[in-house]
Amino acid sequence: MTFQTLHIIDDFKRIMIEDNRYMNIVDGFFNTLKITGGALLLGVLIGIIVAAIRTSFDKNSEAMKARGGLGYWVLGALNAVSKVYLTVIRGTPVVVQLMFIYFVILENSKNGVFVGIIAFGINSGAYVAEIFRAGIMSIDQGQFEAGRSLGFNYFQTMRFIIIPQMFKAVLPTLLNEFIALLKETSVAGYVGVKDLTKGGNIVAGRTFNYVIPLAIVALVYLAFVMLLTSLVSKVERRLRKSER
Repeated sequence: MTFQTLHIIDDFKRIMIEDNRYMNIVDGFFNTLKITGGALLLGVLIGIIVAAIRTSFDKNSEAMKARGGLGYWVLGALNAVSKVYLTVIRGTPVVVQLMFIYFVILENSKNGVFVGIIAFGINSGAYVAEIFRAGIMSIDQGQFEAGRSLGFNYFQTMRFIIIPQMFKAVLPTLLNEFIALLKETSVAGYVGVKDLTKGGNIVAGRTFNYVIPLAIVALVYLAFVMLLTSLVSKVERRLRKSER
């Protein structure tokens, strides 16, 4: 080994191994996975609800208005709330939303990971909702008519026929949203959550060396994103094969 290589190894041991500083990055990585996974599940749930409300209003508003009754006004109100939610969430930075939820809405919470899941889940839900809405709108109208011919009402048709097909159509896009969400969680440290990036910063602050800890953080993100990107490619290939 050259002198420079030995010097790098010694620096790595001093910065990462001494006092088990590497555990800051390990703990941060698992917190990042918890936040990302929980936020994605919450985002999918919110996305399904918002997309169902918006597509139901778009497809049925004229018929419901002609029939009259309370249903039209309830669905219209829910659609208006959904539009406000989408406008506010998509129009403001995620870090501002995170800080607002942490310091204002959930100010009494001591669980930063939970706050992160809520904040990033609400943010992700707005984007997932538009992904799902586009997927539902792309389904042929004949599928809705097929559901009615089977005796299903509109919501049963959505549940048993439309949404399963929609998931197949948007799965690659949804996985890409998961990749984007993983990287967005790097701002969780703004509210004191020890995520992967925050773990690297802690090590850097204690050792006054930013190169090695942040390089490790970047490599971990890169490796995980490459793994997920490979998964997206495999899913897309299988979907193309199944369509044949």
